[in-house]
Amino acid sequence: MTNRTFRLALQRAIPAFAALAFAACASSGKPRDAGPSAYSGHGAASVAPEVLARFAPKPLDPQVARKIQSMIDVKSPGLGMVAPDGRRLFFGWSVSGTPQVWRVDAPKGFPRQMTGGSDATLLSGMTPDGKFLILSRDRNGEENPGLYLQGVEGGALRTVFHKPGVRASFRHVSDDSRHIYYAANDVKPDSYVLYKHDIETGAREPIFDEPGLWFLVDVRDDGRMLMVKLTGARSSESWLFDPVAKTRTPIVGQGETEEYDVSFGPRRDEYLVLTNKFGDFRRLYRLTNGKFAPLTPERKMDVESYAIDRQRRRVIVTWNASGFSRLEAYDAATFKPLALPEFEGAQGIYAGTITRNGRFLTIGVESGRAPRTSYVYDWNTRKHAQWVLPSAPEIDTRRFSDAALEFYPARDGTPIPMLVRRPESCSSKPCPVIVNFHGGPESQSRPGFSTHDQIFVDAGFVYVEPNVRGSDGFGKSWLKADDGRKRLDVITDIEDAALFIRKAWSSGGREPKIGIMGGSYGGYSALMGMTRFAGSYDAGVALVGMSDLVTFLTNTAPYRRPLRITEYGDPEKDRDALIALSPVTHLSRIKAPLLIIQGVSDPRVPAGEAVQMFDAMKAKGLAPELILFADEGHGSVKRENQVLQIGHTLSFFQKHLAPAGK
Repeated sequence: MTNRTFRLALQRAIPAFAALAFAACASSGKPRDAGPSAYSGHGAASVAPEVLARFAPKPLDPQVARKIQSMIDVKSPGLGMVAPDGRRLFFGWSVSGTPQVWRVDAPKGFPRQMTGGSDATLLSGMTPDGKFLILSRDRNGEENPGLYLQGVEGGALRTVFHKPGVRASFRHVSDDSRHIYYAANDVKPDSYVLYKHDIETGAREPIFDEPGLWFLVDVRDDGRMLMVKLTGARSSESWLFDPVAKTRTPIVGQGETEEYDVSFGPRRDEYLVLTNKFGDFRRLYRLTNGKFAPLTPERKMDVESYAIDRQRRRVIVTWNASGFSRLEAYDAATFKPLALPEFEGAQGIYAGTITRNGRFLTIGVESGRAPRTSYVYDWNTRKHAQWVLPSAPEIDTRRFSDAALEFYPARDGTPIPMLVRRPESCSSKPCPVIVNFHGGPESQSRPGFSTHDQIFVDAGFVYVEPNVRGSDGFGKSWLKADDGRKRLDVITDIEDAALFIRKAWSSGGREPKIGIMGGSYGGYSALMGMTRFAGSYDAGVALVGMSDLVTFLTNTAPYRRPLRITEYGDPEKDRDALIALSPVTHLSRIKAPLLIIQGVSDPRVPAGEAVQMFDAMKAKGLAPELILFADEGHGSVKRENQVLQIGHTLSFFQKHLAPAGK
């Protein structure tokens, strides 16, 4: 796993601490001094039982629930990992209701479920001898997963490490299959220790325990380790660590705020580095003796990610073209292109994992009208085979709406990209519109297959997903346009989407009604659309969104706090900007109905963000709606909760936006 890939995975890895005391947060339409935090901490144990009971989700109309259930039954298995001999594929799949691990013993074979229960279980790795799976299991969305071993034939899980309130992540398994290396923040909540676990005896020993957000990302054959220390939302330092001599040597990133994704190269003192330091878009470079040499061609698109096999023979590169992904492969020594299978009509082609021996690569392929299908490519035979089939019971996905790439103008003239899915019934009348803002903020709305989006399209809504300034995938300037105080200059992209839609998509003198929604930073965007830009949207749904950037930065998990400060601003130095950018500051402007949905175990955006927004609105005589999921964290994972979350969101918009034919 490269540094950039791991950084994205880390966003689901936060310890939960402390009690949560809810109190109303007074606000006015003018920037205010937020004073001390209106609540403290985060976590499920912090919410009083009577609060959970009061705001528990109500049952849906059975007909609505059935329609949503049939859509979420359309599921693509994960890309998975191939056994060393190429005879089995292990993969993740949530068809049972929660993410679990499955196995097939031949291409298109009958899948066998390996893990079960109500806790999400993910496949993290496999021992090189092919005897054990390395699994990660979380509880109730707490994002404090533990590590487990399971024999490849199945059976009970063996605990490697799992402690309440502590997050453990698999980092490496030794070539001889004797030791697992993992990181855990069990000593300090804002630091990670690298441990070595003996598979046979169960003994463990700390290998690297310097304070900070340190992670192991690569290991040489001679045992030297590539360590990365995260220093910001996108910045990091890379170090070479000798576990025998206990010495570390700087490689790149020290004293910088640049983005680097580093791995060992094919030669002893050579590194591969993905960075946008030298241009607006990420390119892959070779780093030797402190000098960078570009490897991938210069294009007006990002190299999204890369992977090099354990033998350092091949490099797999994923390109991001306005959200559409494609793969390329190169010889690691010469960087000459290597042929890969072609998939006609694909909107997204994704690299999965490479087997330890470098022979097999998993590839995922999807389009807007077909769920992702998994293939295994054999470098020896140059052939690929479809191993796992997606499930689409009772649903004809060929009727799904493709996402079209369109643009709307910001008030300064900047064209903002957006993905638009339209119902066939909206060809000649102003159908209602839902604008869904993505999370992150350093994330990206992507085209491709989505049953979630199609549920709203089937209900008569035009479904829009903007990539406002601050989104990934459009170059460094676009990505950094909202960092810190600069967010004040571009937050208006939220309002400009509605202004454009009302004018450009009117018909017969009638403007369409517009709803706003989103999750995480998208939930924050929805709250801003309903408060600071009140009147732009006719209804809003905020899922796990921040209502006050000051209280959010104060109460998010300790390990996340320094990383989020580099994105949003310092609570002391930039307090005035954070207050001006907080939805609670602009409560007096609210004009339209608002639904707030929150997982109580969420360690990223504490449940207090939702409750303080609800309480502050009630104190002003407003009537928001609030739903709390007692057994979820940063978004719903369990099937029954997904149905409730989508169903209440859909019903809310149907009530307040009056889709055609309703």
